[in-house]
This record gives sequence, structure tokens and C-alpha cells, in this order.
Amino acid sequence: MSRALASPRARRSQAGFTLVELLLAFSLMALLLALAYGGLRAATRATTSGQAQLEDTGQVRVTHQFIRRQLNQLRPLPFDTQDGEPQGEYVVFAGDSQRIQFVAPMPGYLGQGGPQVQSLEFVDGPKGRDLVFNHELLLEYDPEMGMQNPPIILMEELAGGHFEFLARDEQGELIGWTDSWPTPEELPVAVRLDISFEEGHMGNWPLMTTGVKVDELATTSTGAPESYTEAIRAMIQRPGDTRR
Repeated sequence: MSRALASPRARRSQAGFTLVELLLAFSLMALLLALAYGGLRAATRATTSGQAQLEDTGQVRVTHQFIRRQLNQLRPLPFDTQDGEPQGEYVVFAGDSQRIQFVAPMPGYLGQGGPQVQSLEFVDGPKGRDLVFNHELLLEYDPEMGMQNPPIILMEELAGGHFEFLARDEQGELIGWTDSWPTPEELPVAVRLDISFEEGHMGNWPLMTTGVKVDELATTSTGAPESYTEAIRAMIQRPGDTRR
């Protein structure tokens, strides 16, 4: 008797949720899950972007420091002769807008064996331009054979880059920057390197202008040394010392 007299609302509550209520609950759950997933994806993208920026910035910083260190330590040691003739003038620095070659010590254990012929060059890579580095012991370097070691990629996927050089005239006055080094028998006063990145690269290359830190008494402006031994002696000889 009491079951027959129960109200319609009571009977619906005993029967459970309606279809509309279930659809509404599922819709709210889906919305919450979408919001949570969107927040998770945004956090993941931010983390990935931050990690990529740190990696790009770190690569730029390490490369910048390495190149600056090597250019600061240029040595006026001959590694070739102009025109390839033994009686020609010695080459201690060769450079244009896309490549430089010079002699300098290598850092750490890589410096064992003495000064090394080194090169920095922009070459075509799979995606844009690459900046590559190479080196070989000066005592083992053959100008006709060139570098025998595989090149090392310092920076890749570049939009471009170029070298410039600061020179002096015959009176010793600075004559400005040039993108081709005209006197390979002498070292430049300074070297400048600028690099531009492809769109999307997170790093920023600070324009590098580095002076050559070498004793004026060791430069080759007064004439090329007769041999590698004479070049070493010229570098370590004290003023007024005439010993050979």
C-alpha cells in the first residue's frame, strides 16, 4: 500500500540518474580533462623551449669563448710560403670573409706537441651554413696536403657569418676593417667575427672583436724568420739579447 502511494519524485530518485544528468556529468569531466591536458602540454612546451634556449645559449657561449681564446693567442709563426715557392715570403696569417688560417697553441692536453696550425671556416651544411674548426701540429703540417684531421663543427644551421680584419698602414696608423687580409706575412691588429642564426634559434651571437696579444718584438713586420727555430727564438728573445 505504501509503495503504491509513493510520489513520482521519490520513484525517480530511487531509479538513479537520468540520461541528461549523465551526459552533463560526462561533459563536465571531459571539459576538466581537456583543461588539465592543455595545461600539461603548455608546461611541457615551456620546459622544452627553456631547455632548447639553454642549450643554444650554452653552445654560443662556449664557442664564443673558445674562438676568442684562440685568436688572442695568435703566433707569428710561418706555416706556408706565398705562391708556394721556398724563396717566397712566409705566411703567418691567411684570411678572407669566410675562412682564416693561423698558428696558435691549443688548450689543455690538446696543446701537447707545440703550436698548431688552425683554421676556422664557414661551409655549406645540410641546413644552412656551418662554422667548422680544424687543427694540426705545425711541425707535421704540409701546406700541399692541407689539414689531415676531420673538421669539427662548432656551430651549425647558420644563416651566415663573416670575418673582418683590422690593419695598419706603413706609418703604423690604423686603416680600418677589411674582409680580406692583404699582408699574409703579418698578423692583423684585430679580428672581428659576426654570425647570424636561422629563424627559430634561441641563441644570440655577441659581435666578437678580439685583439692579437703578441709582443711587438715577435712580429714579422721587419722580415720573415728564416726557419721555425728562428721564429721560436724571436718570440722568446729578450730585448738587447743577440745570442743565437
